[in-house]
Amino acid sequence: MSFYDAVVPAYLQMLNSMTGLLTKAEAHCAAKKIDPSVLLGSRLFPDMLPLSRQIQLVSDFATKGCARLTHSEVPSTPDTETSFAELKQRLAKTIDYVKSFKPEQFEGAESKDVTFPSGPDKTTTLKGQQFLSAFSLPNFYFHCATAHGILRHNGVEIGKRDFMGLN
Repeated sequence: MSFYDAVVPAYLQMLNSMTGLLTKAEAHCAAKKIDPSVLLGSRLFPDMLPLSRQIQLVSDFATKGCARLTHSEVPSTPDTETSFAELKQRLAKTIDYVKSFKPEQFEGAESKDVTFPSGPDKTTTLKGQQFLSAFSLPNFYFHCATAHGILRHNGVEIGKRDFMGLN
């Protein structure tokens, strides 16, 4: 398996599934007459980030992961989304960005150094394989799973097939 095949399809599968989850969440709000801002601001626990921020981070880990692994310019995306439509638009832009990468851009990426911020005034450098498997994908999936959990906890009728993007 090429490194491209280990990276891009994984991001795309979940970005598409997050779009589907937001569509179901939006319909849930309409059917139950729930103000969408209530669901977008929901958290699993008070010290956790709300749904809207979870989706923004899903987007960030996919874009920044691809950029860092290919030594491309890391895009900056302001976190200004306040509606389901805006979050779905952000995911659509992220999907287009991830799709724009070509397999040859990932050649040798598994053994190249990837340096990324890891705290205030701190950076970490890992080899591409370690960056992907120990940092980028775990964080990406964490925020995907948390977004799913927030929606499920709030009564949106979704399950594992929705999380996997199979519905």
